[in-house]
Amino acid sequence: MPEIAFDRETIGYIQLFEARTGARVKDCLEAEDKLVFLVSPGDIPKAVGPGGVLVDRLKGMLKKEIQVVEFADDPETLVRNIFYWYSPKRVDFAPKGTGRHATVTVDPAWKARAIGKAGKNLKVARAILLRHTDIVSVSVA
Repeated sequence: MPEIAFDRETIGYIQLFEARTGARVKDCLEAEDKLVFLVSPGDIPKAVGPGGVLVDRLKGMLKKEIQVVEFADDPETLVRNIFYWYSPKRVDFAPKGTGRHATVTVDPAWKARAIGKAGKNLKVARAILLRHTDIVSVSVA
């Protein structure tokens, strides 16, 4: 995987997030009008706080939507974590060019939400996966 370089603004977001939550940030990216923080495995409860209070405070401070995802070295687990809110049932992989395509299967009632308006959630998922895996594209079934 390519080395990830952060600009000053992103480093500031990471420092603020870690200082406010105590969670360790593995990655932070701005995608589709929101900040996505990948936190170390097991740090989700620290990162969001009781009832999501810490994330809500940070949203107010930064005036941005925030998504917190638990990092995983295993690509399938990472895909499941990205789509956690949509209760993924399966993740299938197929070769695509020099990488792989991931298809996430969710309950049909959640499919539209998992994709997001104009594919917003798919774009966020792809941005994360491109930085940490050999997955080059993602779709929801």
